[in-house]
Amino acid sequence: MNRYGIPASIKLAQAILESGNGSSTLAREANNHFGIKCGGTWTGRSVTRADDSPNDCFRVYENPEQSFKDHSQFLLRKRYEKLFSLNKNDYKGWAYGLKDAGYATNPRYPELLIDLIERYELYKYDSAESKFEKIVREEKIETTIERKEDSGQVVQAEQIKEPVRMIIHEVKTGNTLYSISKQYNVPVEKIKELNNLTSENLSLGQLLVISK
Repeated sequence: MNRYGIPASIKLAQAILESGNGSSTLAREANNHFGIKCGGTWTGRSVTRADDSPNDCFRVYENPEQSFKDHSQFLLRKRYEKLFSLNKNDYKGWAYGLKDAGYATNPRYPELLIDLIERYELYKYDSAESKFEKIVREEKIETTIERKEDSGQVVQAEQIKEPVRMIIHEVKTGNTLYSISKQYNVPVEKIKELNNLTSENLSLGQLLVISK
């Protein structure tokens, strides 16, 4: 993360969201915390799961670290290039920039990332950089992206990872987990699992992931 200038807080928040706090089948059985599909260039191990189609192919990693590194490589493409000009600890800029670049379809995706980062103080894992370090990093990123594009290594983004299409609910006055579960026809226990809730207490304005 530090190598590419992606805020550590952003990566951690994305992993929490996309893996159900590490409890998803892909995370547990394939060390795949971001739902990265096989794509056209993957030669490693894989597993088949029903997603957009009944037999979607997903990458299997030896450990979570490989998953995080591969996700960083996924972001090294023209679509996300301008994000790398942000400061390395600008998690808010990254949160909104990811949404604007098409990483997620839900308009509340940035707020959900920011909510997680600030609730769990994930920003403490971010680090600043000097102006010189930022210039050097940006030049390396630009060169890396151009080299990948020129060599034909860049597989169309949607072949590797579909945009995140989470349903997110903002808790309003009178809401309970039971009423929310009825509204979306999703079991209470599933909502608790997706949001790492240990009780049924909710806060006004709290953002809840209802489904992925």
